[in-house]
Amino acid sequence: MEEVVERLEEAFANVAANRGAPGPDCQTIEQVRQHLPVVLTKLRQALLKGIYQPGEIRRVWIPKAGGKGQRGLGIPNVVDRMVQEAVRLVLEPLHEPTFHPSSHGFRPGRGCQTAIAEAKSYVEEGCHIVVDLDLESFFDQVHHQRLLARLSQRVDDKRVLMLIGRMLKAKVVMPDGMKVATEEGVPQGGPLSPLLSNIVLGELDWELDRRGYRFVRYADDANIYVRSERAGKRVMESVTRFIGRRLRLKVNAAKSAVACPETRHFLGYRLAPQPDGTVEVLLSERSERRLRERIRDLTPRSRGRSLQATIHGVNAYLGGWLGHFRVCTPGIERVVQNADAHIRRRLRVIVLKHWKRKRTIARRLIRLGVKPRTAWRRVYAGCKSLWALSHDPAVHRGLRNAYFAERGLVVLQDCFKAIWAGPPAPRQLALFAVPERS
Repeated sequence: MEEVVERLEEAFANVAANRGAPGPDCQTIEQVRQHLPVVLTKLRQALLKGIYQPGEIRRVWIPKAGGKGQRGLGIPNVVDRMVQEAVRLVLEPLHEPTFHPSSHGFRPGRGCQTAIAEAKSYVEEGCHIVVDLDLESFFDQVHHQRLLARLSQRVDDKRVLMLIGRMLKAKVVMPDGMKVATEEGVPQGGPLSPLLSNIVLGELDWELDRRGYRFVRYADDANIYVRSERAGKRVMESVTRFIGRRLRLKVNAAKSAVACPETRHFLGYRLAPQPDGTVEVLLSERSERRLRERIRDLTPRSRGRSLQATIHGVNAYLGGWLGHFRVCTPGIERVVQNADAHIRRRLRVIVLKHWKRKRTIARRLIRLGVKPRTAWRRVYAGCKSLWALSHDPAVHRGLRNAYFAERGLVVLQDCFKAIWAGPPAPRQLALFAVPERS
């Protein structure tokens, strides 16, 4: 606990950098910062005496990535997040060496890219069947006593264990104001939750290792790679039984399956074996659909924003998207080419909307190099909608790709070509480095 107390200031800096929302007490990060010396003094005294009582947790609902249902997040108060972060800073170095190399979620130096790199290596070895396991409501079903028992194996200070126990038992304030007691589960949204989830699922990792399985786990998603469908069904049955009896968790039968890796969504990717033995890292169908939907959301024609502001918003999203999917292989070239074309067409509609009248559209196209006769004829040909007009050859010649490139639009196809051209940067090479199995 003394180590936790010493790292409270560092913990607050980390919490402030995340710029999270206030908890049930409505205290913002800036309000806590203004009184930080007083807060730290009282916190240190309460933590060392073992009398600190965490506050309630605010429940918010966000749509799930797949578009089906909602995911519940728990937002603790800023001060509670600071305490959780301080506990995490102390506990993570103790538990990190005990985690399995095939666990990639919420760990230093690991992430989605390293998980995909390891999964790709297993498919290259000939494991063309994947046992895709999804734990049902994992963060809501963690057994508190089992979690604290595992923590006590490396933490001797009972004050820390009692503090974590109180955090797990904190009441949840629902959106309608009703308060709900917590008997099991780890609230998703606090700084400590990812570490606690890895501690719980570390037991599953080492059991899979003991059985000799090739697997990759990221948070509550685990993929086991085998060579035949028969072996996959056998593994699915035995692992599901272990998870239910030993971990007291439940496998989501609707989302889990034994299938070919090119048909499964794993961290936004799918892995497609090729006849020559190589493996293409492609976007999953869900990721392609989400890309199209997000592009449509970012480029509405009736929001009243300028073209430059719209391009800025699109670029911000594409930068983050590219950061996640930069390890895709050339097999996605057609997908990103279509995405670039779709973005430019929607931007053309916005430009035409800004120009309003057909007379103005024709005159602007002429200024952009379209022949006058062609411009007038194409703009006034029939009762074309703006969407149909945006695909007209005359509009393409006027609002060509260079028009948007001059305004700074990011082109995904060019970004991926630069990545594929190589030689890859040291950081990119590190992403493909598969951790050694013990």
